[in-house]
Amino acid sequence: MRFTRIAAVLAVLALCAVFAGSAWATKYVALGDSYSSGTGTRTFYEPTCQRSVYAYPYLLHNAHPEWTFVDAACAGAKTGDILNTQSASLTSDTNWVSYTIGGNDAGFSEVITECALPSWASDCNGAINKAQSYIQNTLPGRLDLVNNKIKEKSPSAQVVVLDYPRLFNGEDCNAFTFFSSSEETRLNETADMLKNVISAAATRAGSNFHFGNVIPPFIGHAVCDGGSGSSTEWINGLSNPTGESYHPKVTGHADGYYPVVHGITG
Repeated sequence: MRFTRIAAVLAVLALCAVFAGSAWATKYVALGDSYSSGTGTRTFYEPTCQRSVYAYPYLLHNAHPEWTFVDAACAGAKTGDILNTQSASLTSDTNWVSYTIGGNDAGFSEVITECALPSWASDCNGAINKAQSYIQNTLPGRLDLVNNKIKEKSPSAQVVVLDYPRLFNGEDCNAFTFFSSSEETRLNETADMLKNVISAAATRAGSNFHFGNVIPPFIGHAVCDGGSGSSTEWINGLSNPTGESYHPKVTGHADGYYPVVHGITG
């Protein structure tokens, strides 16, 4: 009888341990575009979406190996990709979500390409004006749809919403690009505009949404800071392959994005 009782107690304890482990398990889902997947780090464990072990989501995974980690971020993603594809990774038991999104919706890569041309061959200001109009007038509603989808799929999740760094420091040290100082200023102002719109959308989404501003840590580490290829430059300039251009390097994720995310998630 005594052994039967002990066995019963052990069985109950084992069941409690299983339940506790399930109850306290943490699931983290990374959504978003190339600034979340890791384009710019030049090393990808999943090349189609350019997902990298050096990107900030994977660095957070390394800091919390006990968490279940799902990396759904993909280079080239727009808000529609989160709504229609990436959100399938979200579940009711998801605890943490992070994302960068909106730059591709505004056509920022096309703007950079246009502005990199010589002034006589480009309409940089026109391209910037078009992007800024989209950011101010259309992007807020798109971000609301993204945030509402996350709340619908993962109502208890804490969500880290990130912006984009300023790319330039006022000079162009790269061959084959022709950014003027005034153009770089306007492009940086566009990053600030994205920050304000993304932050406002996170505020509208509610207390579970936490805005992380990466602009401050990247100051002093823009393209050409310290000279082309310098260790103080956390963002690629014009690169080969060109898809790596104007994206955070390994240092940009490790010293720029990751500390901001980790400061929110702990």
